Amino acid sequence: MSTERDSETTFDEDSQPNDEVVPYSDDETEDELDDQGSTVEPEQNRVNREAEENQEPFRKECTWQVKANDRKYHEQPHFMNTKFFCIKKSKYANNAIKTYKYNVLTFIPMNLFEQFKRAANLYFLVLLILQAIPQISTLAWYTTLVPLLLVLGVTAIKDLVDDVARHKMDKEINNRTCEVIKDGRFKVAKWKDIQVGDVIRLKKNDFVPADILLLSSSEPNSLCYVETAELDGETNLKFKMSLEITDQYLQREDTLATFDGFVECEEPNNRLDKFTGTLFWRNTSFPLDADKILLRGCVIRNTDFCHGLVIFAGADTKIMKNSGKTRFKRTKIDYLMNYMVYTIFVVLSLLSAGLAIGHAYWEAQVGNYSWYLYDGKDDTPSYRGFLNFWGYIIVLNTMVPISLYVSVEVIRLGQSHFINWDLQMYYAEKDTPAKARTTTLNEQLGQIHYIFSDKTGTLTQNIMTFKKCCINGQIYGDHRDASQHNHNKIEQVDFSWNTYADGKLAFYDHYLIEQIQSGKEPEVRQFFFLLAVCHTVMVDRTDGQLNYQAASPDEGALVNAARNFGFAFLARTQNTITISELGTERTYNVLAILDFNSDRKRMSIIVRTPEGNIRLYCKGADTVIYERLHRMNPTKQETQDALDIFANETLRTLCLCYKEIEEKEFAQWNKKFMAASVASTNRDEALDKVYEEIEKDLILLGATAIEDKLQDGVPETISKLAKADIKIWVLTGDKKETAENIGFACELLTEDTTICYGEDINFKSESQQTWKCMMKKPCLNEILLEKKTKRSKILKLKFPRTEEERRMRTQSKRRLEAKKEQRQKNFVDLACECSAVICCRVTPKQKAMVVDLVKRYKKAITLAIGDGANDVNMIKTAHIGVGISGQEGMQAVMSSDYSFAQFRYLQRLLLVHGRWSYIRMCKFLRYFFYKNFAFTLVHFWYSFFNGYSAQTAYEDWFITLYNVLYSSLPVLLMGLLDQDVSDKLSLRFPGLYIVGQRDLLFNYKRFFISLLHGVLTSMILFFIPLGAYLQTVGQDGEAPSDYQSFAVTIASALVITVNFQIGLDTSYWTFVNAFSIFGSIALYFGIMFDFHSAGIHVLFPSIFQFTGTASNALRQPYIWLTIILTVAVCLLPVVAIRFLSMTIWPSESDKIQKHRKRLKAEEQWQRRQQVFRRGVSSRRSAYAFSHQRGYADLISSGRSIRKKRSPLDAIVADGTAEYRRTGDS
Repeated sequence: MSTERDSETTFDEDSQPNDEVVPYSDDETEDELDDQGSTVEPEQNRVNREAEENQEPFRKECTWQVKANDRKYHEQPHFMNTKFFCIKKSKYANNAIKTYKYNVLTFIPMNLFEQFKRAANLYFLVLLILQAIPQISTLAWYTTLVPLLLVLGVTAIKDLVDDVARHKMDKEINNRTCEVIKDGRFKVAKWKDIQVGDVIRLKKNDFVPADILLLSSSEPNSLCYVETAELDGETNLKFKMSLEITDQYLQREDTLATFDGFVECEEPNNRLDKFTGTLFWRNTSFPLDADKILLRGCVIRNTDFCHGLVIFAGADTKIMKNSGKTRFKRTKIDYLMNYMVYTIFVVLSLLSAGLAIGHAYWEAQVGNYSWYLYDGKDDTPSYRGFLNFWGYIIVLNTMVPISLYVSVEVIRLGQSHFINWDLQMYYAEKDTPAKARTTTLNEQLGQIHYIFSDKTGTLTQNIMTFKKCCINGQIYGDHRDASQHNHNKIEQVDFSWNTYADGKLAFYDHYLIEQIQSGKEPEVRQFFFLLAVCHTVMVDRTDGQLNYQAASPDEGALVNAARNFGFAFLARTQNTITISELGTERTYNVLAILDFNSDRKRMSIIVRTPEGNIRLYCKGADTVIYERLHRMNPTKQETQDALDIFANETLRTLCLCYKEIEEKEFAQWNKKFMAASVASTNRDEALDKVYEEIEKDLILLGATAIEDKLQDGVPETISKLAKADIKIWVLTGDKKETAENIGFACELLTEDTTICYGEDINFKSESQQTWKCMMKKPCLNEILLEKKTKRSKILKLKFPRTEEERRMRTQSKRRLEAKKEQRQKNFVDLACECSAVICCRVTPKQKAMVVDLVKRYKKAITLAIGDGANDVNMIKTAHIGVGISGQEGMQAVMSSDYSFAQFRYLQRLLLVHGRWSYIRMCKFLRYFFYKNFAFTLVHFWYSFFNGYSAQTAYEDWFITLYNVLYSSLPVLLMGLLDQDVSDKLSLRFPGLYIVGQRDLLFNYKRFFISLLHGVLTSMILFFIPLGAYLQTVGQDGEAPSDYQSFAVTIASALVITVNFQIGLDTSYWTFVNAFSIFGSIALYFGIMFDFHSAGIHVLFPSIFQFTGTASNALRQPYIWLTIILTVAVCLLPVVAIRFLSMTIWPSESDKIQKHRKRLKAEEQWQRRQQVFRRGVSSRRSAYAFSHQRGYADLISSGRSIRKKRSPLDAIVADGTAEYRRTGDS
């Protein structure tokens, strides 16, 4: 959910984390959460620390009270908070969300207030007021009013369009519907009308509108399956379960309507995985936890309907608490431009003060003694000098370009549309174009130093595919026919012989199919049987099709592979599992499921065959499986070699094994297993210990290799970005092996570089550009000091008891902060020396903190790219956030500044659009400052000849229209269309990007060069015509050297000079550019002749006073020669300097432009050829499982199983299931 960008920050402030309101680490304990540090936190985190500050933590924390079906209860006076003066509002938010800024009444006042916060706009408003004072103004008021109204109007229209879009988005979300109990019945209501305490009904595939307590559902034991992609980026299903009491009594509409339960729980907060509360109902209290809460943003899946009680609504929901407040991001050039405008303010003030002093001196020496200058006022010279100071502030005001900001906004808007219209960033497969979601950051795309990328769904497709396997030492998966002969081109395997095949698996090894069907090697069939039986996947049938719901995409891919190869998982009950083995359905009794966790890195299942044999099947990471193998495993080395090969191909691997168990051995083990299952304390540790006893002396079957497919073009993109001197950091929640393999797959890591593991490094800075750094979560916890030492509750003091304690505590805190800062700085220094960094097992909060560290200590421009809600904090914290619209919902896209569908488009966004935008903006700003100094400083030189009287050198209307009409269009078109080299050459030579990173095209040096150029041009524009006009007689014998003719001559030379100068600055000529330059000059002469005509003077004699001046002056050839000479002297030195510069010191861009015809043939990027060295791979294979426990507890308890099952029970009862031994053990 995008939120309003309504707070501006300085560049240094912007280096702080945007969003401290982030989910906590998934491995923090409750005590550690209660002990979060004493740093400044947002208001919404206050409730997260209440337990630490009170002696009765639970009772004090649970201050949020909700009563079911009773809206009036929540409107009581003690629930009201004073919002504004005497206006009170309930502390319970309604469910409407608001991301817009304005409404009909507030738009004009709020927008004007925001615009006048900008220094330049406020300056011109003050100037307008000064111009209304006749004693000090020599300029008409309209010279400032017209440009100011234009600037305010264009900006207001842009803001209005943006806010209307936000209104539409809010309206669409708020007007979604669901069923709410009203007047004893379920009625359809809009989301915005839902309130805390309402009982609602949701159906399959509905979004959850608020944070609700699950009361009941259509599933057994009121289970409810939800997809949480919008919250944590994970696409696998999670289950929630209601209380047994509500499942039993709250299934019907009438009982739900009379439900009067009372909930006391924690205040609204941002912890996605924590919830503490109590339900009071039927004179009994029932504890509530996060497993019973459905959060806003989740989607109901595989559940026909469910009922819930609204606990938190609208802004109080956890997803809205996590969205935080998005800051208004501004570019580095923006801040630099502001400082330069302030510099111009200072120069303007100094010039005005100097000229005012000059006027006071002139009045004292000349004015007071010149009777013909007497104006009837007897003011002192010093007072006249004071008035002239303000007069010169007005006359020289165009040094601060009023149209600068609006021109910048127009250019950025146009560049944003070019990004939106770029067909080469359009993803036709999903009909997804690139989208610039902000118009203020385009040129910063050309200055990126560091990219922080998510892995799953950003670099990869988040689609797992069964690619290869090793069975009994033999590798399968190459392009082979049924006779075991390799072929480069071969059709993929036809699975039509298998009725359960889903037709989505692309496999090319026909020899494996031959082995399965022939049964020559029993281990092959046993291999796929293991994949079909050893898992925690849930299955349901729709329209005769099998649909699997897995705890992780990897596990789903393995079960789907077994299904395609003829071993389809069909159904399960609490203690049975049914498999179709090559068309024959068989049911096995499940005796135990030994579930996966991140420490065990494996899972096992123990089944009993109909013949009474007991067998354990296990799959897991090779590092843990090999430790538990029987010493007599003949294929152990061959399988290890295969694992090395798979690892080199960046495939995710795991090993499969089995074990025969004697009845007596199982009986003894089962007693220990049952005892550990009901242990009241340390149950998980007890179970893990029991599992260890049975999982030993295993027989190795082989290994699987799954491909987490990279998105197209990822290696090429990373290679080109690296050549552009952009460093890429991958921040992922995956564990080290998985992240490392993907690092090799996308060529972020290579075999010829040194990998430094964070846990092995003492953080001292060493310059090693060939190093790659791998950071794991414990190491990051230590660096970020995210883990807090648990303190004894006896020693907790809200306030120090003595002055000495207070002093010691302060010193201790300072030492801790200094230590933390030094450690972080060392980490950043070392990591930035590496050419690539991968951080594993990081939480959303840690992603944002890592980005912030680089911003804070390196002052570098950062870009974060991700596709899931778990990337939102990182996206908001970076200078530029990019969202990928992929498999994990739209939360990242909604919070991003730019979005597209594929990672490969990032190279075009940065190397083409970003570089062009930076170059265009720099050229535009340099030229804009130049033309305004050349225009304005003519008044300064003129003041030496008019007694420093603040007399203008131009006609008032020329001053008004100079920046608006006569010189605006060419520079705008250059800012929109100019390009030094083509897009193809920009991608071919990424080194061109470096100029933006080093700020070479716009900095204070460039600014002062433009200033000096403007000063010299203004001198030439003034003094050549001045010299030409002295003691001059025209062709008709009349002297043309009057003030008005002089003003026309300078103005004409100025317009021609600045428009030809933009022609010299233009690299990419089009008809539009040429037309704008010559059209601007023609427009100037056309308007001037109109304004100097007698007809308009008759209509407005006080406004148009240069009657006949243009026609009188410009009919003199002498005047035209003067104009031509002035223009030539202004431009010829520039042409000479440019020629010498390009000849003697050509830039990289100049060289490419010179040889662009020869370089038209595109150079194809070649993938680096890797040399596989058997047995020396330093990488370990990745373990393809979810990071969390699976559904084993759910399956074993029977809570997920419907009471009425298919005829499987009858099959078991009749004993008709056959068991075929698949090989001697």
